[in-house]
Amino acid sequence: MLRILSHVGRLEAITLPPELDAQVEIIPIPMSGDIPPEATGEVLISTPTAVPNLAEALDRGVKWVHLIGTGIDQFPLELIGPDRILTNSRGLSAVPISEWVLACMLAFSKRLPEAWVDEAPERWNFPPSPLGTLHGATLAVLGFGGIGTAVAVRALPFGMHVKAMRRTDGPSPVEGVEMVRSVDELVADADHLVIVAPLTDATRGIVDARLFTLMKPGVHIVNVARGPLVVQDDLRVALDDGTVAMASVDTTDPEPLPAGHWMYDHPQVRVSPHVSWNFPGAFSAMYEVFAENLGRYIDGRPLVSVVDPADGY
Repeated sequence: MLRILSHVGRLEAITLPPELDAQVEIIPIPMSGDIPPEATGEVLISTPTAVPNLAEALDRGVKWVHLIGTGIDQFPLELIGPDRILTNSRGLSAVPISEWVLACMLAFSKRLPEAWVDEAPERWNFPPSPLGTLHGATLAVLGFGGIGTAVAVRALPFGMHVKAMRRTDGPSPVEGVEMVRSVDELVADADHLVIVAPLTDATRGIVDARLFTLMKPGVHIVNVARGPLVVQDDLRVALDDGTVAMASVDTTDPEPLPAGHWMYDHPQVRVSPHVSWNFPGAFSAMYEVFAENLGRYIDGRPLVSVVDPADGY
């Protein structure tokens, strides 16, 4: 019987196949305070946020940790060590997030919601300002994992020129995408810059004043990754001097964004409260990777969505 310690309850959100369910015992443990002395397990299912008693839980015989969620920038990776495996549920939100990105780019190009009217306009058939198009526009994708590739797959049929950058070498997994090796080259001619890179020591603050000087005026920025990837004070300057025409921001620094923050009132910023990941069945889908890996773990097969603590994702 495989004993599973769980910081997230008895896992009512998933239904394990009968052959797996008969082989496991799920033991709920608190996320803070003392853990009962009899609570031990080879597997720990937890969250990607700071859990006060994580170190104690890991010392209960844990060899594999699965995190419900995708981003791990708040998780203490130094506690994992070489003798434990860490996995998460990345990839499950690639479709809804990529759809959100396309919606943001279309809204920017088509001047929505400004183009809608609730009374007779001064002129019919002509908008107050010219409408744009995605066709022929250059899309720069910073980070080319599951979400980035999903964005590219949806952008190419619109006739966009898609450029992408990722940490590793190799050809694009999506035909028609131009891979570049430097962030400077990536942003140089971008009409839309979509940020989907993980937050690591190497990427924190990567979109800063220096990078803004390399962008052509009028660029649209979409951030659906993590707020600290962008230096927000530098973004404000770039918005005010016309370098950035619009920032569609689903992730901020900090989260939640406090009342009175300048982003709420800036006419060229559209803030959403980190909702791009959401879709019907999202919460139960978070456990699907765990269920898949549970069968693999019991069978002795390699796990999927393995996190490399050295890389930070």
